Amino acid sequence: MALIGLALGFAAPAMAAPDVRAGVTCESPPPLHCHGADCASALILEPGNAVEPKSGRKFFLDYPCDLKPGEKVIFILNIHGAGSIGNWQRHYFPAFDYKEKYRLVIATPTAASTASLFPGMPAIRIWQAAEDDAYLQDISTLVFDTFGKANIKAFWLAGHSQGGMTSNRIVCSDYFRTKVDGWLSLSGGRIGPAQVPPGFGPPRPADAPPPPADAPRPGAAKTPTCDFSYIFESGEREIVSLPDASPWADRFGCGPKARREDIVDDQPGWVYDTTRQANANPVWGLTARPGTARVFVYPNCRDGRVVADVVRLDKGHTEGLEPKVTEVLIQMIVAAPGGRAQQGS
Repeated sequence: MALIGLALGFAAPAMAAPDVRAGVTCESPPPLHCHGADCASALILEPGNAVEPKSGRKFFLDYPCDLKPGEKVIFILNIHGAGSIGNWQRHYFPAFDYKEKYRLVIATPTAASTASLFPGMPAIRIWQAAEDDAYLQDISTLVFDTFGKANIKAFWLAGHSQGGMTSNRIVCSDYFRTKVDGWLSLSGGRIGPAQVPPGFGPPRPADAPPPPADAPRPGAAKTPTCDFSYIFESGEREIVSLPDASPWADRFGCGPKARREDIVDDQPGWVYDTTRQANANPVWGLTARPGTARVFVYPNCRDGRVVADVVRLDKGHTEGLEPKVTEVLIQMIVAAPGGRAQQGS
């Protein structure tokens, strides 16, 4: 048939060249995907498909493979918690599953070093200002340069656990305050604390001493000094209760907390803490499984800001987010006002 076409003067259709940005060839479904116990393999330890040139450190870059020139996108900097790495976070909050549908660019980095969160605790991978702040800034700048700052219609930080605490620490820093439109705290601290229960933390031997009273915990966030939309998401088992009010909602003159329709997921999330199931602690997290999430919003906020709380029933700290609740969180991000990165310096 090809020979007949050429004889009649018709050229065979050319294959479209793959989209390559920041040295990353776009793939859908995303590369290095895994599920459940399979994620305990070396696959989850992969450092990334992109390289931040100043540091030489790898990170994951996921973006729509059908992106048009000049098309506007939402950028999410997806930051893992203590002890985990970038590819774990990609699967814990799998925004990459919705990158085409909602036009998302997601950068998911890995912390550089290990340290102990408190005395007596083994060293684990955590975010530290001296080792990582400039790296997070440089990844963000690389995304701006690659996709065009004018095309970043919104920029959000999403952080789980210590990654949420890190988001809380950097969101109003000189670099990020002029660029970030929102923060999604994934069990990473609530503005207006959601107290964590006494048994919070990974399972420990019976004779292990408890963490110090002042040990870092993801229940309370420091009140930021800059303005942005804010969504808090948590497992039901990892907080004592969800407060009835939000000082962040009060800041923007939002209406009283209103409950939306529950989200019912019949599919589990991608990952869970496979290393802790022999001595499982439901507060820390059991296996990934389907579930129901309750959504509370504070309506009619000034300047269209989004302020919301989402609680996943019967879930702890480490079960990966299910597909429908992930999509609802992304829909909230999409609905929130943006544009700060386009205007910021």
